[in-house]
Amino acid sequence: MLRRIAPKSLWGRTVLIVVLPIFMMQSVVTFIFFNRHWEEVTGALARQSASEMAHILNLWKEPPEGFTRADVTRMAREDLQLFMRWAPGETIPATDKLSFFSPPNRTLEMELERAIEEPVWINTRGYAEEVEVRVQLDEGYMVFVTPRDQVSAQNGHLFVLWMIATTGLLGYVAVQFMRNQVRSITRLAAAAEAFGRGDDMPEFRPTGAREVRKAGQAFMAMRARIKRYLLQRTEMLAGVSHDLRTPLTRMKLGIAMLPDSEDKTALDADAREMERMLEAYLDFVRDSQDADREIVDMQELANELIAEHGRLGHDLTAKIEEDLSVHAGRVSLKRALENLCSNGFKFGEKVTLSGHRAGDNVVLTIEDDGPGIAETDRERALQPFERLDQARSTPGTGLGLAIVQDIVRSHGGRLTLGDAPDGGLRAQISLPG
Repeated sequence: MLRRIAPKSLWGRTVLIVVLPIFMMQSVVTFIFFNRHWEEVTGALARQSASEMAHILNLWKEPPEGFTRADVTRMAREDLQLFMRWAPGETIPATDKLSFFSPPNRTLEMELERAIEEPVWINTRGYAEEVEVRVQLDEGYMVFVTPRDQVSAQNGHLFVLWMIATTGLLGYVAVQFMRNQVRSITRLAAAAEAFGRGDDMPEFRPTGAREVRKAGQAFMAMRARIKRYLLQRTEMLAGVSHDLRTPLTRMKLGIAMLPDSEDKTALDADAREMERMLEAYLDFVRDSQDADREIVDMQELANELIAEHGRLGHDLTAKIEEDLSVHAGRVSLKRALENLCSNGFKFGEKVTLSGHRAGDNVVLTIEDDGPGIAETDRERALQPFERLDQARSTPGTGLGLAIVQDIVRSHGGRLTLGDAPDGGLRAQISLPG
């Protein structure tokens, strides 16, 4: 239950961990204040006021020798700030008129019942600064009006406001502090995500707490090592390419000078196949990344593929959602789609390219009507140099799907293989929009 309602983000959980104890602590302090200090003060004031009213009422009912009821009324007003009024022949209401959500009500009511035997009616809502108490006597009722601060403590709301203000201030400071800490982690995550997609990212400077800075520095060191490794790999393969192309070119020239024969045709085919294999290897090790990313119009790219395959007599159709575009390397994305389409035409006669937007992602699907790939072989088909049984009789290096997956991953996307409606292979590419 708690796991379902708990915040999912580090920011939310951190705020909860910091702010919740502050709120609970302030709530406990407020509770203790009301139940001990404030109620004790209010109880003492209410007890004193009830005692004074009872004493004045007794004096009014039986004035001492030399005193009149007017003297009692004047003494109550001048000495006790207790205003009295006699209402002959009247009856007090049956229900008290109490303020809403006022803790002193019950305390005053209890003290008056304890001090005065006659029925009492209390009005704490009729006046802003006073409290009215009516005591039922035989011939009528006596009205007492006393200042509110004589009955209960009046600084409780100030304490509550102070507690709310301090809680809000402490919570705000804690939230701002944690926001600065979480911002460093968020920037690190954004930098890692951008690097994983192959996007150009500004130089990342680790900030924040020592542990966060250490993680950021480790990420920067890892990023530098990966880039250095990729550069070394590219340079090495470029050198290998140059070294292999030179003898291959000499072989092709030598073959061209041979007289026409079946052996010459076979040698020429082998040389061309070696050249295609070399290009496939180079495509794979280039890391399948363009120097720059751009907004690629998918309808325009699909039209280029249709035109190129049309010249080869291939039946390629496209169903692209209107105004569909993706932020990607145009050359590498086209290479990935070209590999999938060419793979489809190796084993089938018809290929369909479709594209649509799904939330924040762009989904591109290539379907053919060939034999497809068994579910148990799909993971293996994505590995470099893997050739399934039905592919061994066709030319190739086993790098087609591996190159596609490398390109898709470099864009922060995902390649999945499945079954097409016509029984062939469905290759689905999901890229961040």
